[in-house]
Amino acid sequence: MRTPKDLTRTPPTIFSCELETCPRCHHPLSEAHYLNGRKTVQTMFQVMTIAYRPKVCVNPECSGVPKAFPSAAWQRVAPKHGTYGYDVIAQIGWERQTGREHFEVVQAQLATRVDISESHVRYLYHYQYLPLIACHERTHLDELKRVGASTGLVLSLDGLMPVGGEPQLWVVRELQTGRTLRSGWLLRQDETAFVEFLQPIADLGLPVIALISDKQVALLPAVARVFPHSAHGWCHVHYFKNAAEPVADADEAMKKALRQEVRADLGELLRPKTLENTGVLTVTGLVPSPVESPPTDTAEPPVTSASATAPTTERERIVQDILHRVRYLLTLKGRPPFRLAGVETYERLLDVKRCVAQLVRHDPEPRLAQVLQGLRRVLKVMRRDYTQLRQAADWLEQLSAILDPEGKPARSGAEVQAEWRAYLDQIVEESQSTPRLLEFSSKIVKVSNSYAPGLFHTYDVPGLPRTNNDRESEFRDVTRRLLSTTGQVGAAKRLLLREGAWELIPGPASLSETLAAISHVDTHDLQQEQQRVHAHRQRFRLHTRSPQQSQGQLDQLVKRWKALPAVNGP
Repeated sequence: MRTPKDLTRTPPTIFSCELETCPRCHHPLSEAHYLNGRKTVQTMFQVMTIAYRPKVCVNPECSGVPKAFPSAAWQRVAPKHGTYGYDVIAQIGWERQTGREHFEVVQAQLATRVDISESHVRYLYHYQYLPLIACHERTHLDELKRVGASTGLVLSLDGLMPVGGEPQLWVVRELQTGRTLRSGWLLRQDETAFVEFLQPIADLGLPVIALISDKQVALLPAVARVFPHSAHGWCHVHYFKNAAEPVADADEAMKKALRQEVRADLGELLRPKTLENTGVLTVTGLVPSPVESPPTDTAEPPVTSASATAPTTERERIVQDILHRVRYLLTLKGRPPFRLAGVETYERLLDVKRCVAQLVRHDPEPRLAQVLQGLRRVLKVMRRDYTQLRQAADWLEQLSAILDPEGKPARSGAEVQAEWRAYLDQIVEESQSTPRLLEFSSKIVKVSNSYAPGLFHTYDVPGLPRTNNDRESEFRDVTRRLLSTTGQVGAAKRLLLREGAWELIPGPASLSETLAAISHVDTHDLQQEQQRVHAHRQRFRLHTRSPQQSQGQLDQLVKRWKALPAVNGP
């Protein structure tokens, strides 16, 4: 529904066509005696009526469209058939994407200068701003051609994890320029779908020297078909995650066992106790919690930990700090392949044990003595598991160090692969005496052999990264931005499905650059992009959980069906 506006028309600002000769036949153009494009437009600064005086070709043999040429300056005030200026559209997009504002906030900010409703703000963002940014991205094709002719293109491919069987969002970027070549949805993730998605890029005829992606099974033959002469690199991070799977699983099991063993011995001590019978810790606000005065006989700063506010002696504070440290270590979470929580918990508890041993030697406080005895027993029980997992973690870290070019002289892919292969042989040799290490090494070697064809192009192809993490971080950034502007996880997921391909296209770096970019978009290109937006969003027209709206849609289907002639009889 259009926003009702009560705007007063002003004397029109008339723009003249800037062309002097016909771009088709190069004959002179003659200025017409009539005006076109009269409309009232709201900008950020004024309400204005605009029109343009076209020019026509004087050559009677010149045929084509357009017959009359409009003014470029007139076209840069507002989109064709649009009554809000490009500066309004740019402001909405900037506040939404950079400021991460809700639509109602954007509308409230604009309302002091522009007569506009929240629903129209939404419309301008979804059906004007996002398509305009996508159209602007296509104006950089000449830049891609220059890069292709100079060094060749380096492409990055990645897809967002699909949600509940919905189509998967994929994006292809050129890494040297950051330009988005393709951004859209795949209903299936098979070889045919990937070929159809990538083939239009190959049809541009630009040289692609390398690609980086995850190692999706169906993507590998598709890339080989579409770009048979391009190096295809695979993400090193995914390589290590896959290679570390059994190590990560065993580490998680050790972490749980370690936690259970510690709590079995020290559970009573570790439960936080205070002198007050209360569950309230530090509180602020108009009625804050009281602050304990710091001791006057110590030069150390006051203790601010909530668990240490009740004890009044230095001895008690030290005991509570040790217990607090142990409690914290039992909550560690891992981030495989290199942050293994079980290994880290064991090593940090070993540090605590050494510290407590020094305290007990000086003064055998009963609770500290119990902590020391408990940690000694637990660490002894878990020592074998830790030793084996520490060995496997060292293997992974050394493989990562071999592949990491940081701080090393320039190496070719063949040189890195030779060093990497030699260390894999060493891993196999070191694992022979222990069945569990043999299991870990077998998985590492198997995954390594599988990834070997795509790990080493990065050392030979300038600009080809070792990982695809930048694409994954873009997905996360867009998801966080949509979450911050909606406040709902479900709404953010729905928006990704409806307009994620457009949201992933980065806008210009400033508001002024955004305005300049979108105001130069060709009208025909914008109309086509709006059709793409409309066609995609139409796929979700029956995706509603509102009983009233869904019943209305079903009633419309019945009405349309009954309007058709019966083919199969009553």
